[in-house]
Amino acid sequence: MPMNTIDFTHFPLRPGERILDVGCGEGRHALTAYILEEVESVGVDLSFDDLVTALDRFNDFAEPENHSKSLLISLADGRCLPFPANSFDKVICSEVLEHITDHNAVLAEINRVLKVGGMLAISVPRYGPEWVCWKLSHDYHAVDGGHIRIFNAADLRRDIEETGMIHFRRHWAHALHVPYWWLKCVYWHRSEDPWIIRTYHRFLVWDLMKKPRITQYLEKLLDPIMGKSVVMYFVKGLQA
Repeated sequence: MPMNTIDFTHFPLRPGERILDVGCGEGRHALTAYILEEVESVGVDLSFDDLVTALDRFNDFAEPENHSKSLLISLADGRCLPFPANSFDKVICSEVLEHITDHNAVLAEINRVLKVGGMLAISVPRYGPEWVCWKLSHDYHAVDGGHIRIFNAADLRRDIEETGMIHFRRHWAHALHVPYWWLKCVYWHRSEDPWIIRTYHRFLVWDLMKKPRITQYLEKLLDPIMGKSVVMYFVKGLQA
């Protein structure tokens, strides 16, 4: 199962629900939703190459005989979603808004397609670790398709709540990934990653595959201090 930023214990899926992953990238959350429950999981993104990768990954988990679940991957813009109003039970938007000039347009579209009482999970890079990356390397965020802003979590929460969403939980994620990205920024212009980055990357892959208790405990301990991502959960209220 791919590494997730959204914690599905706080975002429980129910059979028959329709789930939308806005900016799904290579499909980690859309695919996880498909794996976890009998739902209709939909992922949209503007990167054709990422969507091809998502479909390739899906081949390893597809259950063609199970007609109670499905996965649809489609090319679409989060600022103009091709779905009717009130058509999804849950929406995920993970590590997307920091790439978009008009993030409020995406929030408005999410609000439009989410049913009243439906749940929204949003994550963005956390201010502190992201600020360090920007200071260490200009090109880290200046590359095509890179991060165009650093979010203050309180300001983003306020933007989301202004669409009619009710916040109910927040946590942080991926603290163990922060040193990797700081090192990447330090050595950004190297044509080849030095041994320290290659070694740390191997550690992260090992941690993802093996999930040892010691690293899970360490990340749980460090996430509130230096988690790379801030994750917020909302319910769409009646006034939305």
